Amino acid sequence: MLHTLSSSPYHADLDTLLRSVDEGDALVLLQDGVIAALAGGDIIHRLLASAVFLYVLRPDTEARGMTEQISNNVALIDYNEFVQLTVEHPQQLAW
Repeated sequence: MLHTLSSSPYHADLDTLLRSVDEGDALVLLQDGVIAALAGGDIIHRLLASAVFLYVLRPDTEARGMTEQISNNVALIDYNEFVQLTVEHPQQLAW
């Protein structure tokens, strides 16, 4: 399944999201959701400890001036790669 988080992790039910992911699922952080990928933060550590493959939409990090602050343990992707993930994961859940 493909999960997307578009709101700030401080305004999302992160606990429920983490309980909902299964091994092999993907999570794309976009819009204000990219805040969750800030290096050194508690939230990124929780996400990395889960079974989910973690992706961050690069144009959204660039728009917020955060690209250099994003954890090195996530994959920065562009729109074409995001589309490819939607093809690979026909079931999707937006948070």
